[in-house]
Amino acid sequence: MNRYSRQELFPGIGKEGQRKLRAANVAIVGCGALGSLQAEVLCRAGIGNIHIIDRDFVEHSNLQRQALFTEEDAKNLVPKAVAARNQLQRINQDVVVKSDISDLSPDNIDLLAEADLILDGTDNFSTRYVINDFAWKNKIPWIYGACVSSSGVACAFIPDSFPCLRCLFENEPPPGAAPTCDTAGIIWPAVGTVVSYQIAAAFKILTGAEQVPEILQLDVWDNQYRTVSLEKAKRSNCATCGLREFPSLTQSSGFDTSLCGRDAVQIKPAQKARLNLQEIYNRWSKAGDCMQNPFLVKLVLPENEIVLFPDGRAIIKGTVDISRARDLYAKYVGS
Repeated sequence: MNRYSRQELFPGIGKEGQRKLRAANVAIVGCGALGSLQAEVLCRAGIGNIHIIDRDFVEHSNLQRQALFTEEDAKNLVPKAVAARNQLQRINQDVVVKSDISDLSPDNIDLLAEADLILDGTDNFSTRYVINDFAWKNKIPWIYGACVSSSGVACAFIPDSFPCLRCLFENEPPPGAAPTCDTAGIIWPAVGTVVSYQIAAAFKILTGAEQVPEILQLDVWDNQYRTVSLEKAKRSNCATCGLREFPSLTQSSGFDTSLCGRDAVQIKPAQKARLNLQEIYNRWSKAGDCMQNPFLVKLVLPENEIVLFPDGRAIIKGTVDISRARDLYAKYVGS
C-alpha cells in the first residue's frame, strides 16, 4: 500500500482527493510555531508543492513549540525557511519544497503568485492585511490563524462569497491592544489546535469539499471551544472585498516592526539592497563578536545584537524601542 493509503481510505479525501492534494501548490507565510507545524503536516500528507516564506532565524527559545527545528539549527542561526525546507526534504522526497528568506510585503508579493492556497503563520496584522488584499485581488483562498498563551483563533477566507479579514477587523489593532508571546507566553496545545483547524480547512478547500464561513475561538487551558458563523459579516463598503481598493498592496513596505515572542525589532531599508556579508563581517569583527553563515551575519554588542540579511533587513535584539533600533542600524549598517 502506498504511503497515503490511510488518507485515501478517509471518505472525505479518497484517491481523487489525494490526486488533487498532490497537484496543489501551497504557500506558508511565516514559519514559526504555526507555520512549521503546517509545513510538516502538509508534507506528510503529500501536498505536491510547498513554498515557505519567513523572515527569521532559529533560536533556542523557539524549540519548545516550533516543529522541524533542532538545537543545531539554533546554534548556527539557520533561517527558519531553510531549516524547515531541509527537514521536509528528509520527511518526504516526493514533495517539492521552496524557501524564501523574506519578509512578505507589497514589494515582493509576487512570491505568492503560484499559490493555490495561502496559509497564515505570521505574527502580525500588517502582513495578514497584505495577504488578504492579494488573496481577494487574485481570488486565492487563504487561512488565518493566531495563538498566544493558551488561546487561539482560526478562519478560512474564500473569495468572493466569504467575508474577508478586513470585514472582521476594519483596522489593524493598535500596539499594545493584545497580549503577545513575550508578555503572556505560549503553550504547544494551543498551537496544535489552531493548526489542526487550518489543515482540515486546507484539505477541504484543495479537494473541493464545502467550507463554511466561520471563525474558531478557543482556549485549551480553560476547555473553551466555539465557532462563530460569519454568514452575515461581509461588508459592502469593505475596502478589500467590497470596494476592491486593496489598500495594503499600495502602502509603503519600509516599516519597522517588533517581533512576537522576541525582545527585538525588525528594520527594513527604504530601498532594496544587496549587501556583501563578507565585507560587513570583516568590518564588524572590529566592533564586537561576530559570526556568519551563508544567509546572515551577526554582531554581538554589550546590550544588543544585530542580525543582518543580504537584502539589508536587520533584526535588532535587546530592545523593543524602534528609535533605539534605528539608531543602531544607522551606526552599524548605515542609513
